[in-house]
Amino acid sequence: MINLTFLGATGQVTGSCYLLETGKHRILLDCGMFQGSKETERQNIVEFPFNPAQIDAVVLSHAHLDHCGRLPKLVKEGFNGKVFLTEASFPLLDLMLKDAAHLQLKDTEWENKRRERAGKALLEPLYDLEDVEALLKLRVAVAYKMPTAILSDISVTFHEAGHILGSSIVRLVIQDGAESKTLVFSGDLGNPNSPLLRDPEIITDADVLLLESTYGDRDHKPLENTLLELKEALAEAAQSGGNVIIPAFAVGRTQDLIYWLGKLQRQGDVPQRQIYLDSPMAISASKIYAQHTHLFNIDDPELTKKAPHGWQAWLQGLLFSETAEESMAVNRINGGVIIIAGSGMCNGGRIRHHLKYNLWRREAHIIIAGFQAQGTLGRMLVDGNKKVLKILGAEVNVAAHIHTLGALSAHADQSQLLQWAGHFKEPKPSLYLIHGEKNAALSLQTCFNRQGWQANIPKAGERITF
Repeated sequence: MINLTFLGATGQVTGSCYLLETGKHRILLDCGMFQGSKETERQNIVEFPFNPAQIDAVVLSHAHLDHCGRLPKLVKEGFNGKVFLTEASFPLLDLMLKDAAHLQLKDTEWENKRRERAGKALLEPLYDLEDVEALLKLRVAVAYKMPTAILSDISVTFHEAGHILGSSIVRLVIQDGAESKTLVFSGDLGNPNSPLLRDPEIITDADVLLLESTYGDRDHKPLENTLLELKEALAEAAQSGGNVIIPAFAVGRTQDLIYWLGKLQRQGDVPQRQIYLDSPMAISASKIYAQHTHLFNIDDPELTKKAPHGWQAWLQGLLFSETAEESMAVNRINGGVIIIAGSGMCNGGRIRHHLKYNLWRREAHIIIAGFQAQGTLGRMLVDGNKKVLKILGAEVNVAAHIHTLGALSAHADQSQLLQWAGHFKEPKPSLYLIHGEKNAALSLQTCFNRQGWQANIPKAGERITF
């Protein structure tokens, strides 16, 4: 008998975590951070509904924080098994978790100053760098398409997911007495329009399928329309003298944006001469991408030629702002440049400074190029809020032009999800829709049900047996 319990990314996009129990072992699929509103993020401090010391292994789909961000907490509370992940995820996990620990310590220090003044009890960070270092020692890198026994009754194969560098579709084969069962976890399925990565690999057989539903209620805009809108925004900003501000996830979205800006630049459609990448983590991630160009697709021969020489060889005028002083200098630029900064949902990081200094400017253009979870500043901008209260302590009116570029998403849309899942042979696997807000999951469920394929939407804590 095999049990699977849904512990995160159910009814919401973040907090990916699933507990698999066989007759012999217990493993986790992902152990991600909840991101979004303060209420959502409070779920990170809640105790795990299992004993971390009794988890035998973790299988990680990819290195985004909503899939890996609670791993150091798992170690802090007793986990000492192996963490299996792809070869390219190996260095990215180091980068992501050390940055997360740094932010935890910084945020806790700031909050404790406020609490001390108010006479309240002080807080501890979720984890620290020591916990991250302990976790990183447990990593085991596995090549794509290489079936690997991780325990006596469980083997894993990672397949290309095309979402970010190193992202994977996880295929588990579980021995259950004389039988074996196959569970496929889509992880985050990539958008086939991704300019850098290969398309998600087709899988055709499984007993159970866990499928993401982030964009389960919509299709992305046509890529041509999106690139035209990007080109027009750049032209309008140049004409009015405003800055172009782009919130971007450090891993994946930033590198795609650099690609498209380089492509438009070659066509003469980037009038801005300076493009600032104001994110130490995105700069480091971009260097890791440049070291793994063998995992890129080969759709653009010119990129294949330039990529090994680094991103500045591809995009002229690209400047890296690594220090706080360099970032503050960028803040003093009133117009005429492109600024790419994190975080991607505008709920932290240097992007909030750039929004504070540019949102109120009518000549500025804000380009939203990725998913914005409920409760985030980015979602407020996408939803058309005209007044954003207290960005870094200041009340800021929204006068800038807001652009939402859906086709640049790193997630598959509704049609792409249906098409990918449609390759599974009869009898179809038991299907569970995860990693999506309620409306997105319900919409995708309706589509599958119309095809005669029953799709289930699990609730947090729900347990199934197969």
